[in-house]
Amino acid sequence: MKTVFLDSETMGSDADFSPLYSACPDLLLYQYTTQDNLNQRLSDASIVITNKTVIDRETLFLNPQIRCILVTATGVNNIDMETACQKGISVCNVTAYGSNAVAQHVFCLLLALSNKLISYHEDVRNGLWHQSHSFCLMNHPTFELSGKRILIVGHGETGRAVAKLAGAFNMIVEFALLPGRIYSQAQQRERKPLDELLEEADIVTLHCLLSDTTRELINARRLQKMKKTAFLINTARGGLVDETALAEALKKGRIAGAALDVLSVEPPAEPHVLLNPAITNLIVTPHMAWITKEARQRLISTTAENLRAFLKGSPVNLVRI
Repeated sequence: MKTVFLDSETMGSDADFSPLYSACPDLLLYQYTTQDNLNQRLSDASIVITNKTVIDRETLFLNPQIRCILVTATGVNNIDMETACQKGISVCNVTAYGSNAVAQHVFCLLLALSNKLISYHEDVRNGLWHQSHSFCLMNHPTFELSGKRILIVGHGETGRAVAKLAGAFNMIVEFALLPGRIYSQAQQRERKPLDELLEEADIVTLHCLLSDTTRELINARRLQKMKKTAFLINTARGGLVDETALAEALKKGRIAGAALDVLSVEPPAEPHVLLNPAITNLIVTPHMAWITKEARQRLISTTAENLRAFLKGSPVNLVRI
């Protein structure tokens, strides 16, 4: 079966693709695919590998030969899942490959916020320490994570990895019941509704998938519920947050700060409501929480396993809608 990887550059220039070639020696790798050349590259392809290249309803109808889409990610919001399901196309993803990497980045961001790392770094570079009468600078108040309440929105592999690290910092960990989802009685006993927990949390960190029910989950109303001393962290999907509402909340001091590794459109257009130098209580990193070499190789290896399984007629890691 003809197999194409539409955007192999998303795995990094140092990626080792040998597991994929071992599974399919005739694999065609394309570094980057645009909507202009997408259908040409999909011609006669039965198996498609993609990270972020959009495969929409029109593309699927123009390419009826596609039997399987292997997504080199957990989220599949770049695939028209309804159409794929209607056409009997297997869509397989990879979970847990970057849980440790993303959890590590969450605490990188959280520690930068709590210790005012960037502000103090800039002060030193600007000569304020040289000019100080004291042995230390303390013009940016910091706080300890111990005893703080961290609300984790999403109970998947990454959410649980964050909870484990939070426990090491002696934080109070809580998971939220998300609106629009069905939970078991045990889960309902263990957790509280999101809106209730937002009012109590010191840190809110997002680790759920982007869907119709979670799009702009953190909106103006929910930002209003948060404490003025609270921080928001998003390393999941940019669309989980109403970016305009967040920008307003940060500028007005409605919450203490935020740290984001994702935006709703990537790369972002210029200007962007959140990439405003005037918003000083915000840290933004360029969707790099997941990019450790270990995580990327794990992603490639698991995708190769998904490919082998499909070729044997027993697909694994199927995404259900």
